[in-house]
Parts: sequence; structure tokens; C-alpha cells
Amino acid sequence: MKKLTLYPVQKIDELVQPADFKEKNLFSPAMDFFTDFRDVEPLVIEGPVPAPEARSLMIRTHVRLKIVVDAAGHFAGVVSAADLSEQNIIAEAAASGVPRDEVRVSDLMTRKHDLLALNIHEVSSSTIGDVIDFLQGNYQQHCLVIDEDTHQIRGVFSASDISRQLRLPVNIQEQSSFSKVFSAVS
Repeated sequence: MKKLTLYPVQKIDELVQPADFKEKNLFSPAMDFFTDFRDVEPLVIEGPVPAPEARSLMIRTHVRLKIVVDAAGHFAGVVSAADLSEQNIIAEAAASGVPRDEVRVSDLMTRKHDLLALNIHEVSSSTIGDVIDFLQGNYQQHCLVIDEDTHQIRGVFSASDISRQLRLPVNIQEQSSFSKVFSAVS
């Protein structure tokens, strides 16, 4: 076993920051901004969870998008904070004739058959500027990334995460659901 030594820190004034090592800009590789589920555990929620409970959880944890899974843990869709708005919960309760507390995430989520995503192979040769243009052009706060070779959701881009890393505003003019955006694109 190697013996380690402690050193005094009284003459040390500065902190190292990630930005000190790698300047990120619009020409940086898109993969530098991508939340890769190989490295980061995806934020998931089960479809049967009551929508008001999910809404409260997302507000408390400052999360704007969750991956929805079924009881077996398989990908079923996505749900955004906007999908879980109080207005949407009440509207779904009225439309389905159930009490507000019986509206489920699965009632408000965007199902996987209504989603489109970017392909990891295309993303790997793109800049973050390309991704920002795509998100802005499609009024999209988030976009899933898939790996068609493995039939998996590989990760997600988030406009707010990109903005934070670039230290620049990434303005998405209108927040809309995945289904609105992609039905307009298709």
C-alpha cells in the first residue's frame, strides 16, 4: 500500500473549475452537452403514479422531464412539468370523470409511439450549435436521443442544461409538448 502525505493549504488561493480546462462554445461537440444514460442514471417515473404526486415531486426536485416506464421497467414515454400542470390534471379529471387524485402520469404523458428522437450517430458528428438550432426551430426544451442499433434510449438534451454549460441563454420561444412539436414536424 502506498503511503500518502498531507500538505498545508495556507498558501493556496484558487479553486479549479471545469471551465478552466475546456472552453465550451457553439462549435463544441454536441456530445459534450448530452446527458448520456451510460454515465448518468435516467430520471424515471412509473406510469401508475398519481399525477398530482408526480407534479409535486418534479417541483420539489426542480426536474422538468421524466422518462415514464411501465411496471416491468420498459420505456413507455415521457412526461414534462408542463404535462403535469394543475390545469392539465384538472382537465383530465373532468374529461375522464375521476377525482383529481386518481389522474395518473400515464394519463398525461406523451407515449413512445408519439415521439421522435435524434439518433446518436448523427448527434456524434454534430455541434451543440446544431442541436440548439434544432431545439429552437422546434420549440423544444428537451429532446431524446436514441441508439437504433441497440434499440435503446441513449440519453437526452436539455435546453436548460446546455444554457448552463455555455453560460448563455438558450431561448426556446414556446414550451410545447413532444407530441405537438413532432406532429407538426412529421
